[in-house]
Amino acid sequence: MNLNEIIEKLPYTEPFLFVDELLHVDENSISGTYTFKEDLDFYKGHFKGNPVTPGVILTETMAQIGMVCLGIYLLGDAFNKETVIAFTSADMQFLKAVYPNEKITVTAQKTFFRFGKLKCEAVMKNEAGQEVCKGILAGMITTKL
Repeated sequence: MNLNEIIEKLPYTEPFLFVDELLHVDENSISGTYTFKEDLDFYKGHFKGNPVTPGVILTETMAQIGMVCLGIYLLGDAFNKETVIAFTSADMQFLKAVYPNEKITVTAQKTFFRFGKLKCEAVMKNEAGQEVCKGILAGMITTKL
């Protein structure tokens, strides 16, 4: 499966798709990018006159690139319309703010993948290469009942 096929299989669309490009994927790691466009709705109220990307959106971006895209790759052809990916936990550290029009890169390392449970250590960096947040993300991959 190539990198574009992984993005096409994501269960998200605009305005809740936070993956622009995947740079690398293998059985143990993944990296990808996203640019937070200034017209995204959440910037209108977070914060007045000084918009900042909410931590929950940073976490979601890390999960989409670092966990969901990696999960799709690991499942390969077994990933289909009946596959459900559920976010189960995050232990995050926020180190710097991310502003409108900033491009970030997420890298994630698989720490655990067994019995439908995927756990990763993920890091988000800004264009200057500075860590803006990092954390441990976990989710379940299953099929619809």
